[in-house]
Amino acid sequence: MRTALLAILPLLSPLAAPAAEPAADLLLTGGRVWTADPSQPTAEAVAVRGGRVVFVGSDVEAARWKGKETQTIALRGRLVTPGFEDAHLHLMSGARNLERVDLSEDATLATLQERIRRFAGANPKSPWVVGRGWVYGSFPGGLPTREQLDAAVPDRPAYMDCYDGHTGWANSRALALAGITRDTKDPVNGAIVRDPKTGEPTGALKEAAGTLVEDLIPEPDAERHYALLLEAIARLNRMGITAVQDAGWTPGEVARFLPLLERARAQGRLTLRTRLTVDISPGDPATGIAEAVRLHQSHSGGAITFGGVKGYIDGVIEAHTAAMLAPYSDDPSPGRGTPRWEQPALDVAVAAADKAGLQVWIHAIGDRGVRMVLDAYTAAAKANGPRDRRHRVEHVETIDAADVPRFAALGAVASMQPLHANPDENNETVWSHNVGGERASRGFAWRLIERSGGRVAFGSDWPVVTPDVFRGLYCAVARKTREGKPPGGWQPQLAVSTDSALRHYTIDPAWAGFGEKDRGSITVGKRADLVVLSRDILAAPPEEILKTTVLLTLFDGKPVWRDPSFQ
Repeated sequence: MRTALLAILPLLSPLAAPAAEPAADLLLTGGRVWTADPSQPTAEAVAVRGGRVVFVGSDVEAARWKGKETQTIALRGRLVTPGFEDAHLHLMSGARNLERVDLSEDATLATLQERIRRFAGANPKSPWVVGRGWVYGSFPGGLPTREQLDAAVPDRPAYMDCYDGHTGWANSRALALAGITRDTKDPVNGAIVRDPKTGEPTGALKEAAGTLVEDLIPEPDAERHYALLLEAIARLNRMGITAVQDAGWTPGEVARFLPLLERARAQGRLTLRTRLTVDISPGDPATGIAEAVRLHQSHSGGAITFGGVKGYIDGVIEAHTAAMLAPYSDDPSPGRGTPRWEQPALDVAVAAADKAGLQVWIHAIGDRGVRMVLDAYTAAAKANGPRDRRHRVEHVETIDAADVPRFAALGAVASMQPLHANPDENNETVWSHNVGGERASRGFAWRLIERSGGRVAFGSDWPVVTPDVFRGLYCAVARKTREGKPPGGWQPQLAVSTDSALRHYTIDPAWAGFGEKDRGSITVGKRADLVVLSRDILAAPPEEILKTTVLLTLFDGKPVWRDPSFQ
């Protein structure tokens, strides 16, 4: 009898691994685990085996999973969250931007010119000087001129894309190479900004007019692109990002970039789960839909997934190209903006993509654009019957109050980027000025959509703004610049809680990408994509978010970033 009791005691001990279960590969203990799982919101410890979460609970219970080979990480009270997911970025554009001049942190024309001048001087053999990130509020009148760029780069063609990607800034040499003169006609969906007195091009190129110059800029070769891709992946991992959703590849980009992603995956270097979309255009949506179906059939699972199509209904508010329900407040001449699609054509294209089983993403910034997209999703559901669609509206910078509850009713996703609402000079002097006070009161209305039951997924739109999740979290929670302006926050009634903002960077984008069964929360059975933060942002004032860093990023339970200070 004594022998039998001794035999079963190890099975009852809390220090032994569960019966018939091998020990964990990794234990995280002694922390605060924010799970994004409503059935178990918090815990102290997590156990990982085979790249999956096998236990979430107390430190005492976690000890049962410890074996001779188990690695244990003492969290010492730090916060653990699911890996962050960027619901809307441009991975290869962001990668390419790593070798270009970054203007995203420069607020004045003088600082922009000095940064460009220094970059040009440091790269004297580069045939072009190319960059991105300027904002409209840096320039008198809201738009740059070629003379301003000539002052920084007089000897070579230079081209600087705006932070939002919808307006370009060319110097005189770039305009000459592109053959852009006072007699050049505006391309479809584009405008060459001209001097009202002389008719000469000013150097600002709106929407599709930018391609007249962009198409001339030399592209890196495949090996350089691959090196930049790996650098981008590493940078995103350092920020705690373990999954991304890419907002639209052209067929040419598919041909150039998909082999690079597949190469990274084959070499074990693709430490991001990537969900990709194919562009569709008003002139020929069928081609993009057919390409998306083909790619979905060949890439429907794993680290590389194609699942949908991406289109544009309008442009941006700063350039008066977003589609609005009422005329712009600052200048009546652009009217309400011009949508890129007519409603009947949009309805047909969305219904066709929906019938093919694809998810649809549509860029819609103006309130009229948002309504047109929601109307198209309503028409598709009526035409094709019930199914789990999760169609998306990208950006949603302005919205009419009547359209807020439609996201929940349609099961649609509001894919939004907190830092687009950064209340800097650009917002104050251009964005808010253009839409007027009444529409600005519903600007970037995360909380309104959230409270109505709609699903909000956060991203960055990188390289439009930095993919730094902490910058995005702070803006979502405080509605302030990182300098703390304005003191009470811009439209603070639209801010969300830190808990909600974390959900919008984890489980909500996972749901938006049909991945919630595999990632997005710290739940037994899901992938062990986890992040350890330097402080508990849930228990601190919002300003502490900006002081937070990522100490450890796990992808499939393996470190892909570890701060040297975290031992």
